[in-house]
Amino acid sequence: MKHVEGGLRERKKLQTRAALADAALRLALEKGPDHVTVEEIAEAADVSVRTFFNYFPHKEHAILARNPEHLERALERMRTAPAEESPLTTMWLIVHDVLRELESDGQLSRRGELIMSSPSLLYQLMLSSLDDERQLTAALAERMGEPAGSVRPALIVSTAGAACRVVMELHKTAPERPIRDLLDEAFQLLAQGIDTAFGPDHQKKGTS
Repeated sequence: MKHVEGGLRERKKLQTRAALADAALRLALEKGPDHVTVEEIAEAADVSVRTFFNYFPHKEHAILARNPEHLERALERMRTAPAEESPLTTMWLIVHDVLRELESDGQLSRRGELIMSSPSLLYQLMLSSLDDERQLTAALAERMGEPAGSVRPALIVSTAGAACRVVMELHKTAPERPIRDLLDEAFQLLAQGIDTAFGPDHQKKGTS
């Protein structure tokens, strides 16, 4: 019985969070993110302002719909990845996990368009992403047995993050290309070494 009650509570929490995120996105698209208030979002989702802050620290987080559980799962995957799995492959798997969860609400493209058109949302996303990268870097350094401040784990994580940002910008200008395909191509190039993808003729020209 307790297990059933716990499951119902968790489902209700997920539903409330989704309602807040949907309301925040809808209002931001209608009015612009700078003209939306937390009170309006809470009212549209039929919850109190206090309940809003149980799920999101501010309205930008609701519009972005970032779930702290995504990061926790990413950190756990990074720490427990098989020894034979390369760190870049782990990052690729993490990105795909997050993308799959973001796609589940059917609002990924609309949210992406809004973010790219709003300096305040883009800035907030950048800050949040940098914090995520710092935590992932620490987890990767621990996994690799390297001390804090080591270049290699930081470079791997930040390069993967840069690839994601490039993909989002490319998808904005070429929406007909699926994000997953762009991500796979970007990470494949990173795994191969971008310079080697040009071939020997191009490499010779570049060094001549």
